[in-house]
Amino acid sequence: MKRSEEESYRDYVVARTDVMRRTAYLLCRDWHTADDLVAITMVKLYRHWSRIGTESSLDAYTRRTLLRTWLDEKRRPWRRHEELAETLPDTPDPVEFAVVSRAQLLDLLSSLPPRRRAAVVLRGYLGLSLEETAEILGCSVGTVKSQTARGLDTLRAMAAGTD
Repeated sequence: MKRSEEESYRDYVVARTDVMRRTAYLLCRDWHTADDLVAITMVKLYRHWSRIGTESSLDAYTRRTLLRTWLDEKRRPWRRHEELAETLPDTPDPVEFAVVSRAQLLDLLSSLPPRRRAAVVLRGYLGLSLEETAEILGCSVGTVKSQTARGLDTLRAMAAGTD
């Protein structure tokens, strides 16, 4: 992005942040989530600024992006059943969690099929995003999700059996 484009982006965001934040709050009724929505929207705007920065309906584009971001967040499974609790739930029984040594973990990892092992290592150890992992593995984000989940389930089951 050119310097003048960055300055115009910065000026736009500074001028509209309060309005975007209030709009986001009205949508989600939570200030922390509203801040997250605004931040995600700003990143999306920045990514496409060279194309949209001169658009006459920039405010409409920004509102539409903010709304779609909120709708995407509403679809996330961890947001659907979010409830506040007065007390924390009981701590899980330690028997439910198998603890393995590093050597055992390496043996368990080596028993996974190669693509599952790669997905678990890239996501769990390196902390890569779904998109980064999908790009490296040359597959879809959905495949990364399923391979990682199945790999972790297999590791848990095998670790529980090593006691």
